Amino acid sequence: MQMSLSENLRRVKHKGSAVIVLLLGGAYAARPLLLGPEVEVYKVERRELVQTVVATGRVETPLRVEIGSQVTGTIAAIPVDEGQAVRAGQVLIELEHEEARAALEQARAAVLQAQARLQQLRQLSLPVAEQALRQAEANLGNARRQYARSKDLFARGFVGQAALDEARRSLDVADSQAASARIQARSMGEQGSDVLMAKATLEQARAALQQARARLAYTTIAAPVDGVLIARQAERGAVVQPGKVLMVLSPRGRTQLVVDLDERNIALLRIGQNALASADAYPQERFGARLVYISPAVDPQRGAVEVKFDVERPPAYLRQDMTVSVDIEVARRANAVVVPTETVHDLAGRTPWVLEVVGRRLRRQPVATGISGAGNTEILGGLQPGELVAPVAGALSDGSRVRAAVAAPGARRPGG
Repeated sequence: MQMSLSENLRRVKHKGSAVIVLLLGGAYAARPLLLGPEVEVYKVERRELVQTVVATGRVETPLRVEIGSQVTGTIAAIPVDEGQAVRAGQVLIELEHEEARAALEQARAAVLQAQARLQQLRQLSLPVAEQALRQAEANLGNARRQYARSKDLFARGFVGQAALDEARRSLDVADSQAASARIQARSMGEQGSDVLMAKATLEQARAALQQARARLAYTTIAAPVDGVLIARQAERGAVVQPGKVLMVLSPRGRTQLVVDLDERNIALLRIGQNALASADAYPQERFGARLVYISPAVDPQRGAVEVKFDVERPPAYLRQDMTVSVDIEVARRANAVVVPTETVHDLAGRTPWVLEVVGRRLRRQPVATGISGAGNTEILGGLQPGELVAPVAGALSDGSRVRAAVAAPGARRPGG
């Protein structure tokens, strides 16, 4: 029995629909292969960036300030006693300073001598050299005229070869003297070698004078703050060395944080830098502090340097020797171009780079980096705000095809 025409059409339509579904399903399954995997990428942004150094330490209340010498010397006088209240700037220890004072006077004399030498070049030597140059050039002009006359007379037979040779010799001598005078005058000018050397000598003498003043100042050890002298470990006649504790001073009404910081971070520290601290017993409570002291010595056993922070408004819960965490603000950029740190390859190397999203592919893009903080890194060159970068991932490489999904700023992983 033959099928009707309408039934045949329905079967053909049903088979066509099945084929279309299969094709669409295959296309969807092959989509990752054709377009690449979906990757969460980050937009290059412009924002404020703060770099911090994190360290742990302890509370000291009241603060103990260790007093030492910055130079080697012999103690000449100690005009204070243990337990005595002292004011900021009051002399605590005087070292013998005769040698340092003599070095200062010698440095002053060297500066005066260098100044006199420079003044002599400008006011005496240069005018003399210029006058000598004018005279030498005048002699040269006269010698040229004499030689021209002698040459003419020789051609007409009025003088002999000897007279012509003598005129030529006089011309050569005058020319040499004029050249020498020019060199001498140039060396006496402001850009001449003699003046430049005299200026350099003067600068060296001034630097030596500053150094001598500093060394003389180091022979007087004064109290850095008001307080009470609670320990004295030096006596008159003793020879002291830099770094040795001679006295301990307890300032009045101050709370400080004493922190041992890895010596690799010394270059980032500056007196006056702000910090946020929290006690381990109250981790949610944070209070401000300010860097006031950096130890001149590094602990060779731990590779750490001791730094101290003033707490102007210490919270009531702080106790002596409490453990604290301190975030030191070492750099701030108000309008930095930043990317998440997790997107920067070889950040600690010489040639950091990122995988920039260009169209539907990733491209290796070298960048110049600046400070890092709060999971972000400053970009000094190589990227512009609004461009997209991919995170560091083993499956992603230069030229990879991807489907970019831009992550919200809040989705960034802090410290990534």
